[in-house]
Amino acid sequence: MTYFSNIDKIKFEGAKSTNPYAFKFYNPTEVIGGKTMEEYLRFGVAYWHTFTEDLSDPFGAGTAIRPWDKFSGMDLAKARVEAAFEFFEKLGVPYFCFHDVDIAPEGDSLKETYENLDTIVAMIKDYMKDSKTKLLWNTANNFSNPRFVHGAASSSSADVFAYSAAKVKKGLEIGKELGAENYVFWGGREGYETLLNTDMKLEMDNLGRFFHMAVDYAKEIGFDAQFLIEPKPKEPTSHQYDFDVASGYAFLQHYGLQDHFKFNIEANHATLAGHTFEHELHYARIHGMLGSVDANQGHPLLGWDTDEFPTDLYSSILAMYEIIKNGGLGRGGLNFDAKVRRGSFAPEDLFEAHIAGMDSFAVGLKVAQQLIDDKVMDGVIENRYQSFTEGIGKEIVAGNMDLKKLEDHALGLTEIKHESGKLERIKATINQYLLRAYAGE
Repeated sequence: MTYFSNIDKIKFEGAKSTNPYAFKFYNPTEVIGGKTMEEYLRFGVAYWHTFTEDLSDPFGAGTAIRPWDKFSGMDLAKARVEAAFEFFEKLGVPYFCFHDVDIAPEGDSLKETYENLDTIVAMIKDYMKDSKTKLLWNTANNFSNPRFVHGAASSSSADVFAYSAAKVKKGLEIGKELGAENYVFWGGREGYETLLNTDMKLEMDNLGRFFHMAVDYAKEIGFDAQFLIEPKPKEPTSHQYDFDVASGYAFLQHYGLQDHFKFNIEANHATLAGHTFEHELHYARIHGMLGSVDANQGHPLLGWDTDEFPTDLYSSILAMYEIIKNGGLGRGGLNFDAKVRRGSFAPEDLFEAHIAGMDSFAVGLKVAQQLIDDKVMDGVIENRYQSFTEGIGKEIVAGNMDLKKLEDHALGLTEIKHESGKLERIKATINQYLLRAYAGE
């Protein structure tokens, strides 16, 4: 069955194209920095937002019109697989991602849930034989069902801890069967609402134990995917233990997990934590922990996770700057953890939204690579910290100073000179490079 019969395969037509179903900047075969755009950007489609999202919100029912919604139960799950691979083929993406409950409905028991998953995984595996689209990552949804009201691995119930572990075990097995390059742990409810009834130490210790069990089982079954933690500061809990990259990294170090995990960083989660997207990417990069990206953006006037498709070119430039400096994303990718707006309910809107996001990151890649090639930012930073490359600064960096020596130096100072940070010039320069890219220079 065909679900998008009015959409042809999306092709690159260039910046002057007026075809809404064509790439304006994303040219998969164009080489940037020694790699094709497709190889560098490694785009992925989020199964949940694209094929299961009904566009409901806390104030109203879903508006999405989807041709597969005439089915129900396992028939619906099978129809979504058919629609998904048609979508992947026409969009030309190399990857997709899913939670377990995205692809198959939960049964009346865990055993029945497993059976449903086995049926759909076999179907996906069969489709993947004839598709270039691979599994970037999969994960377990341990947050939606009411059983996770108090969390999953951090739950106050040992039975829920065990149930969550069983779901992750199955997820690891599915990841291996489908050749997933990564496995993500998103702690949707791994946190607390109030400390008044919370044993934080026990919950965090249990979370550490949980991750170690996952590492051990992956080794046992020969699943060599990269493990990823996806930070999020709040929503639905008041405070989540994977608040941001910095707190997540501290957690991994404390529990001896830093060699087994990297981070899957989402733009909208970064802003919820009070950070910029590039801050989270940069922090992960300088600590060797940048693994993958959930590409979206939040609404600047709203304080929750709106998961909009990324169209902010300035943000995509700064994000790609960090990713290029990281040497790319390795086994990770750019997964569009984004949903169309509630008023964009037509099936074809799914294509237009992904095209917009893919074009935005293509522009970001081209501009960021040019900034790096011309050493624009490197030159600014090298000049700003030049005092640490000579004299007393060089000795400080080399570890040859102590407080007495530094005091002796300070007592001899007659004047301290500062140079302007020239932030406005830097931003204007980035704008200049962006406009050059638009002009095709």
